[in-house]
Amino acid sequence: MTKSIGLICGSLRKDSYNRIIAQALIDMDDSIKFRWIELKDLPLFNEDLEVDGDPESVTLFKSSVEEVDGIIIVSPEYNSGIPGVLKNALDWASRPTKSSVLHRKPVGVLGATPGGLGTASSQMQIRQILEAMQVHVLPFQKVLISQVHQKIDSDQKVLTDEKTQRYLQRYLQQFIHWIDHTPVLD
Repeated sequence: MTKSIGLICGSLRKDSYNRIIAQALIDMDDSIKFRWIELKDLPLFNEDLEVDGDPESVTLFKSSVEEVDGIIIVSPEYNSGIPGVLKNALDWASRPTKSSVLHRKPVGVLGATPGGLGTASSQMQIRQILEAMQVHVLPFQKVLISQVHQKIDSDQKVLTDEKTQRYLQRYLQQFIHWIDHTPVLD
């Protein structure tokens, strides 16, 4: 059966390095149905906005998350932490608490940065948030792409580093395996 994977980019930049990395995942396997799940139209989380039902952009976002078999979050790191736009999206996705669209959904986390440490700090924070939401995060697999500006062709918007491509290919295979073998706990 064809797997469907939602891709969430934690950057709103049109030419984001992380969007280029996410696109590289799409280009790696034609047998997977990838779907971009955009964050740009989500309002800032505010419980008052839920009173009469979620805003339309939130409803669309949640249904996009619900419709896929798993999610891969590809995110930069801002000031040693999670980008605000991604945190906002996760806050919306966490509602309602016991039946959120991410509850027990298989999720992978990776990221790229021009810096030397990859996105270790933001990935720790993202994982902590997802754990609090009872999301099944792919364990033990970390993709911390440092010096990303040297691994892509910015004009063509493609990943050119073969070592990183191989690493991402293995990660994608592990993630598909994770979707198929995620423990179902009640």
